[in-house]
Amino acid sequence: METMPPDSAGDHIASVRSAYDRWSSHYDNDSNRTRDLDAQILRTHGPSVRGRAVLELGCGTGKNTEWLAGNCRLVTALDVSPGMLELARERVPAQHVSFHEHDITTPWPVEDQTIDLVVGNLVLEHVRDLRTVFAECARVLRRGGKVFLSELHPMRQLLGSQARYVDPQDGETVLVPAVRHSLSEYVNSAVEGGFTVRRVGEWNAEEDTADTPPRLLTLYLIRAA
Repeated sequence: METMPPDSAGDHIASVRSAYDRWSSHYDNDSNRTRDLDAQILRTHGPSVRGRAVLELGCGTGKNTEWLAGNCRLVTALDVSPGMLELARERVPAQHVSFHEHDITTPWPVEDQTIDLVVGNLVLEHVRDLRTVFAECARVLRRGGKVFLSELHPMRQLLGSQARYVDPQDGETVLVPAVRHSLSEYVNSAVEGGFTVRRVGEWNAEEDTADTPPRLLTLYLIRAA
């Protein structure tokens, strides 16, 4: 179920791009437990990235790209927001890292079967049809390649959580256009796309109370032979 009125796919992506461009100037300075937990989980509970060729979806300002660059053989980072990418390029000037402004619901600028691991962080809540993403994951991954996705937990979405920020210039609260996906939709789309689910994770930040729903959902997938 969507949290916005119907519009064209192009209008939806343009709205997401605009919202993140507007956020980019203060994104790293804003308090954001979900963003910080995502970075922590990738580093401590994600698959091994040492020496891998990694494709990063939704790299933003490079919060995870910087860590990937220090461990991976090759990093290809995609994001729809030029404002976010400008900061990411400044943050991670390494030669083995390439950044691309790209809508991940369209074919990715990556050759077939050249990637060991696809990492996606807080990006699929902005994608209407998950099948397009899993189809591209299957195309670019080598046999036995892996996917690690970290997303705002569906239970949080049902309670009204959504990527948002306060614009410091005018005090306006900006909601980034989002789509609600259920756990079954994530899992079934992955399986139908040719992946085996190795592990599902549900995570809270240390500051969250015991009676709050999980903040993040993670999926660790392996491309079927």
